[in-house]
Amino acid sequence: MRLSAFGEKFAGQSGIVELMDDLGVALNENPEAIFMGGGNPAHIPEADALFKRHLQTILDSPTARHSMLGIYQSPQGDLEFRTEMAAYLKRHYGWPLSAANISVCNGSQSAFFLIANLLAGHMPDGSHRRLHLPLSPEYLGYRDAGLSRDFFSATRPEIEHLDNKQFKYHVDFSQLSIDDDVAALCVSRPTNPTGNVLTDAEVQQLDAIARERNVPLLIDGAYGQPFPNILFSSAQPLWNNNVILALSLSKLGLPGARTGIIVSSEEFARALSNANTIASLACGTLGPAIGKRLLRDDAIDALSNDIIRPFYQARAEHCVTELRRLLGQTLPYHIHRPEGAFFLWLWFEGLPIPSRELYQRLKQRGVLVVPGEPFFIGVDETWRHQNECIRVSYSQEASKVQRGFEIIAKEVQQAYDTG
Repeated sequence: MRLSAFGEKFAGQSGIVELMDDLGVALNENPEAIFMGGGNPAHIPEADALFKRHLQTILDSPTARHSMLGIYQSPQGDLEFRTEMAAYLKRHYGWPLSAANISVCNGSQSAFFLIANLLAGHMPDGSHRRLHLPLSPEYLGYRDAGLSRDFFSATRPEIEHLDNKQFKYHVDFSQLSIDDDVAALCVSRPTNPTGNVLTDAEVQQLDAIARERNVPLLIDGAYGQPFPNILFSSAQPLWNNNVILALSLSKLGLPGARTGIIVSSEEFARALSNANTIASLACGTLGPAIGKRLLRDDAIDALSNDIIRPFYQARAEHCVTELRRLLGQTLPYHIHRPEGAFFLWLWFEGLPIPSRELYQRLKQRGVLVVPGEPFFIGVDETWRHQNECIRVSYSQEASKVQRGFEIIAKEVQQAYDTG
């Protein structure tokens, strides 16, 4: 079988394919594996009960049940859901939105694929444009999303060293250069993989730069505001007509519903809707059916702020304490200050082996993490720092996470001891 250039690119191996393969094996085929790699949310019984109650209400209503299971929705997504979403955002933040500003896609990953290729790549005039990451490392799912080569550029972060073996990445505005071939700026907030939350000042400055260069600012808020609001530091959300804001229901606890929500200008929403129709025909209805019920009375706020965020924040604090105990005082490790999401980003300075080899060793011992290298999209490959980091999720069962940290600590110690 001969594959096209598209086929060779997208049928081959990539960081996100490897990650999802590991996830599928760990969660479905080998439940004994300690899965500390992907972004699967934790099982939180209170959230489960809420979803069950709303789903049962839908199933008990012939009209609502048929609407969810038996009808194609419009290309832009369920109108009632989009109307509720626009009203919710306007009510909370005063953003001048209507349903025409809201687009629904089958998950934020597929939404990003469409958004990225609508903006960047080969242009009608024969030129080529790229997406620029003002701070890399960034979400590895971006890396292979482009239909053309040389799709991303990036700026290496500034590293601030903090007390208690912690550190924080910042946008290095002194090195941020927006060339003429940049089609858009792109950040995640909180940042996947590090749990970093860009400060309000950083986001506002990026917004000003994007406006000045007349390019959009794409903010991936899958873990952030207004929901699921897995933020442990103070931050204000941002949207204006030049911002494309990506939201998701996955981290609320509904990854199987595959519901990505894009807030943008009406013009871009129409373009995205047309592209989504070609790629997916229509959007799934399960997420919007539950989501609009959560939005109507702001129940989504109580779910996010009173159940989901406290769960992950308590986990993060406990895991940092345990890691410090297990790694001791002699190993040259640093933990990115956990400010959101449900990952810890570990930097083993001077690690004698590449983090990909550490990943393979841990995998042999039944612990699945993610090596740091694939996250450093668009960064000079000679920078050793990117070979010294791993991403660890703490969203799985607490006892498994504890056991995973114990194995990680022993394997890292052995790597330094044997050099």
